[in-house]
Amino acid sequence: MSEKKNFHFVGVCGTAMGSVAAAMKNRGYRVTGSDENVYPPMSTFLESQGVEITAGFTAGNIPEDTDVIVIGNAISRGNEEAEAALDRKLLYVSLPEVLKEHFLRGKRNLVMTGTHGKTTTSSILTWLLESAGANPSHMIGGIPTNMGEGARFTDSEFVVLEGDEYDTAFFDKRSKFLHYLPEVVVVNNIEFDHADIYDSIEDIKLTFRRLLNIVPRSGMAFINGDDPNCLEVADGAPSPITKVGFADDCDVKIEGVEYEGENSSFTLNGERYTIPMSGEFNVRNAAMAVCSALFSGFSADEIRKGLLGFLGIARRQQLRGVERGVKVVDDFAHHPTAINLAVDALRQKYSPKDLWVIFEPRSNTTRRNIFQKELASALARADKAIVAGVPDASKVEEADRLSPQTLINDVNARGTDGWFFETVDEIVEHVSDNVKEGDVIAVLSNGGFGGIHDKILNSLKLSVNA
Repeated sequence: MSEKKNFHFVGVCGTAMGSVAAAMKNRGYRVTGSDENVYPPMSTFLESQGVEITAGFTAGNIPEDTDVIVIGNAISRGNEEAEAALDRKLLYVSLPEVLKEHFLRGKRNLVMTGTHGKTTTSSILTWLLESAGANPSHMIGGIPTNMGEGARFTDSEFVVLEGDEYDTAFFDKRSKFLHYLPEVVVVNNIEFDHADIYDSIEDIKLTFRRLLNIVPRSGMAFINGDDPNCLEVADGAPSPITKVGFADDCDVKIEGVEYEGENSSFTLNGERYTIPMSGEFNVRNAAMAVCSALFSGFSADEIRKGLLGFLGIARRQQLRGVERGVKVVDDFAHHPTAINLAVDALRQKYSPKDLWVIFEPRSNTTRRNIFQKELASALARADKAIVAGVPDASKVEEADRLSPQTLINDVNARGTDGWFFETVDEIVEHVSDNVKEGDVIAVLSNGGFGGIHDKILNSLKLSVNA
């Protein structure tokens, strides 16, 4: 691929696709792209970088002299440009393949993985290296506040990657992280997720085994020593393994954990660290980032300084505003375990009078009834719970689809006040009429949720001025 000069990106406005397309342009390649939805900020960013983009997918978008077609993960058979690439027998590749050949080969690649926490862990690690002057490249599924962007590519020897177990492309069903040439792998935890591509937890464990199979002898896999699935995956792995956790048999034990407001402190190998984040889960994330940074040659003092300066991640317990004494918080949680962890962290951080949790079952897994009971148990830990309608419900067979009304019935049966509303406007009206000063409203979704955060804040503001 290195001798190829003209690249066309199908689905170029995705965060990762757009960032890599711009980086390729900056390295002297001719880059074009197309997408169904072309709008700011990605469209203006790509235009500023000199990437030619076209709205919509048609075979004519592919320049005649194109050497390589980069097909995004969101593209499926039936897409006119993908079909043209197949018909014309053009060289087509996935985004992870482009990353591997143009940005990762020969680098020190630090890959953060797991069902939960990989965005936070990779964001912390990126900032630790940046704070220490290493100027790392990074590609993360969220936006670290310190960095202001989810991806960038530098001349540094270090690359921090959020390693997703989701499949690579319609023509490559391997997990994305298997392309990332890891020197360091972190496995935070392993649970069942991505029900649209995995049939069982065993399938997910298999892909993590394959990941550990490609960690070199000079590298390291840091695994959650308290997670049975992680321990099972690591058993017999050819890569060096370090178990990190609270258990006595962990190689690196997390000790002396203390929580004070928004800060959490802990000890690793006799060194004390503090991070301005709340909750045990974020202690685990930070501990994994610390271990990765130490392995990469950074000192405990450099790491301590970096942790204290970490500013968090957009959409991870992000305070969106306060009106009428009510805090509205945005969080990405969309799995029962993540909801449990979010509830714990929010109670510790804010000590709310009542904690409201508004949940949108939007992911490919939560739109299904796989976690019907587990979601009820997690949501019932709030004081007030609201569930929205299932987006694109028709894409899931009715027999397999989550029932929001049944979910709320189960929440109520557990003693928590719960409601099901089909629309965002219904939710906003109910919340605005019933919240009290000192309450915290946590909006949990992996999508935009119809701008519900701002709508709630505006409704609360208007009710004060009425």
